Amino acid sequence: MNDSATLDDAASERAAYVHIPFCHRRCPYCDFAVVDLAEEQASFDRYVAAIEAEVSMEPEWLPLHAVNFGGGTPSILSPEQLGRILRSLDDRFGLLPGAEISIEANPEDWTEQHAAALRQIGINRVSLGVQSFDPQVLAKLGRVHDPAAAVASVRNAQRAGFNVVNLDLIFGTPGESVQSWHETVVAALDLATNHLSAYALTVELGTALSRAVRDGAPAPNEDDLADKYEHLVAAVGDRLAHYEVSNWADPGRECRYNLTTWAQGEYLGFGLGAHSHRDGVRTRNVRRLDGYLQRVERDVPPQAGREAPGQWDRERERVYLGLRRRAGVVAGAAGAALLGSATGQRLVSAGVVEVVEDRLVVARPLLTDAVAREVLALSPPHSAGNALSLSPGEC
Repeated sequence: MNDSATLDDAASERAAYVHIPFCHRRCPYCDFAVVDLAEEQASFDRYVAAIEAEVSMEPEWLPLHAVNFGGGTPSILSPEQLGRILRSLDDRFGLLPGAEISIEANPEDWTEQHAAALRQIGINRVSLGVQSFDPQVLAKLGRVHDPAAAVASVRNAQRAGFNVVNLDLIFGTPGESVQSWHETVVAALDLATNHLSAYALTVELGTALSRAVRDGAPAPNEDDLADKYEHLVAAVGDRLAHYEVSNWADPGRECRYNLTTWAQGEYLGFGLGAHSHRDGVRTRNVRRLDGYLQRVERDVPPQAGREAPGQWDRERERVYLGLRRRAGVVAGAAGAALLGSATGQRLVSAGVVEVVEDRLVVARPLLTDAVAREVLALSPPHSAGNALSLSPGEC
């Protein structure tokens, strides 16, 4: 979907994110709000009840175009438990006909029976955390599935009739050769999935990977990451449409939830560490499981922070989010400020940024993050509202 009008229309859609934090084990590169089941045996039912209670606290809203179950490992919950959460969202807000209902899953616990049960409760999109088809790379990433399990999980999802089957890939693991990465991309494309996401391995502070790098383990190499990204773009070619810097899809199979967030649309977040954007206000939930449960069970909203960005902050945000899309974003005031700056002129002269009618487009997607940083650094052309930040603190 590189039709600019359709992309911009996603700003008017409404979505919900539900965070399911439980994992059998934490991957070494993960910095999400995750609960390792080896350390925490909290009842899944208690957590589901807390989600239902949090949904009931939220003021009424418009019906939802998309729901995304993320984690963690959302598929660790039973279909019945996930169905309870979906019913609570439908009862409170409504789900539009044809709404995208997406779930993340790991290949090792994705069976044909489980896939069929999830389709029965209305989930129609699955994102499988395949990461690589190289057993040695999978081991370094701390993944417990093998390539055969990844293939089986995709086939199970396709047989179950999911509208979209996405494969999540990671490139740049130290020791991963270009040939290994090439074979992973080819294997993913040969499975005929209709969506592909691929992300560079990053070292996030506080993760097991960051501690290993601090102690002398090799870190991802920037040149290697760049080479593998460019190899990926060339290998995918026109087999899938490149609609966002890290995402490819068949036309009409783009992730609706993500399109909403990239268009600065509004969404509600439920669960541990979840973020919301409603009525121009951004909130985030507490990241500790005990704090989350205790608050919700006392009928207290589990928010840890709240921010009401000012006009200029929202304008910069609109542009840096929109630049992730291959069709770019309407330039507006922040785009004009970028183009009028010395840095912006250099970016245009170097062919990194292009102006297409009234839109800014990053012509070299590998440099999207660098362009976004320049947008965030822009000063308002005149006096503009500053962000109001109210942060009661993490629980």
